[in-house]
Amino acid sequence: MVEIRKDYFTDRLSIVTSDRGSRIPVRHLDHAKCPFCPGNESMTPPADLVLVKMGETLVKQTDAEGELVTNWVVRAFPNKNPIVTPTAPASYGEYPHYSEPAMGYHYVVVATSKHDEPFSRIDVEQWTNILATVQDKVRWLYSQRGVSYVVTFINYGKGAGATIEHPHLQIVTIPRLPPSLEAEAVTVQNSLNELGVCPMCQVIASESGGPRQIISTEFYIAFAPWASSHSYEFWIYPKRHQTSMLKLSQKELMDLSLMLRSTLGGLAKVLPGVGFNLVFHSSSEKKTTKQIHWHIEVYPRSSNWAGLELGTGVFVSETSPEAAAEELGAASRKELAQLVGIT
Repeated sequence: MVEIRKDYFTDRLSIVTSDRGSRIPVRHLDHAKCPFCPGNESMTPPADLVLVKMGETLVKQTDAEGELVTNWVVRAFPNKNPIVTPTAPASYGEYPHYSEPAMGYHYVVVATSKHDEPFSRIDVEQWTNILATVQDKVRWLYSQRGVSYVVTFINYGKGAGATIEHPHLQIVTIPRLPPSLEAEAVTVQNSLNELGVCPMCQVIASESGGPRQIISTEFYIAFAPWASSHSYEFWIYPKRHQTSMLKLSQKELMDLSLMLRSTLGGLAKVLPGVGFNLVFHSSSEKKTTKQIHWHIEVYPRSSNWAGLELGTGVFVSETSPEAAAEELGAASRKELAQLVGIT
């Protein structure tokens, strides 16, 4: 069974599935047993998007029946244990037990062929390959029937929900706009209608050069949000108003790779070994007026939410955003300086 259930009184949604088995903590697998390592391609579903380097050129390939692509750079394939499925039973429930089919697609993007290479050490060129693969896969998913929203995220390390330590991203489609994105889109639309300005563009102007800024590149700014829900949480925003990462140019994609490598490298220096969740917030590509200023949110998992957070939605951040930004900024600037010096 897999279905989407709506809370009795609020717009909160839960995807209920009994098909994935129990979730277990990160498994420390050796290379011979890791399904994401080179040589183990047969342990996953066939990949329908594989980047392979041929000389100085990257070529897109797919696994054919009985013939798996090897020597890959990035590999994308359907999740073996998906949260949503395109074959979910078309059944609906009524209030107060409202439910709808959890129809959709769930993909894995293996970020690197190197099992022990953390996201904080993946180089800028490889990050660009990863982001280009995500762009391609997300664009294709939006062309599929019944897809209203596509979310890309990373669960990495202890406490972040990862079950395999090999660096990877996940892409999940949802048949409706998620409540948090819906609320964000309403706020943006109201501000545009009433004031003619995007509220997040105002936030970016306010945070630029301020005590919560971490680093700034040509096209992006990273800052610790004013009301952080996690200690050392940070957001990455494009400086100019953009609604989707699918519209990024190659130059913007490379600059985003530099930003991700620098900030995640800085986070690893400040909080060695910390797990984190990283989520892309983007507008839906379906025809809709509900648009947001797209961005990335990173939630370090240095502590777990407890009763106050879970029961009320009021969050306790044990490190102020200003102090977090100062530490992350110093470490990230060092990472950035080294990277720019190399390239």
